[in-house]
Amino acid sequence: MRLTSFTDYGLRALMRLASAPDRAFSTAEIADEFGVSRNHLNKIVQRLARHGIVATRRGAGGGAMLARPASEIVLGDVVRLLEQDQALVECFAPDGACCVTPVCRLKGRLRGAEAAFLAELDRSTLADIALPAPLLAAS
Repeated sequence: MRLTSFTDYGLRALMRLASAPDRAFSTAEIADEFGVSRNHLNKIVQRLARHGIVATRRGAGGGAMLARPASEIVLGDVVRLLEQDQALVECFAPDGACCVTPVCRLKGRLRGAEAAFLAELDRSTLADIALPAPLLAAS
């Protein structure tokens, strides 16, 4: 399986937020730290905020922080949220069509693999993967 950069950057941002849960991070700060697009990261943070994972504040001292404890944020839920518009394969998409669908024996196996992947992530929370606090001092 391969996650989109949207999900990759979202997980990295959440790992950073979990490293200092009482601190607000600007998207510019996180984007610079990880070398990613600030505009792309803004979209990710907006989606996370709309779904109650991240809280945002505007103005001086503003930024993004976790909306609830990292131990309550299940990784599988985050990946489902960030990958919601991305089908693993074309035939999984709502409008996906494939000429072998009527006789395909691969689709079921791929669904099973995707379910197993997400089930594994459901066993972990953001607290399990938070970046160590000493990294903050180095950045």
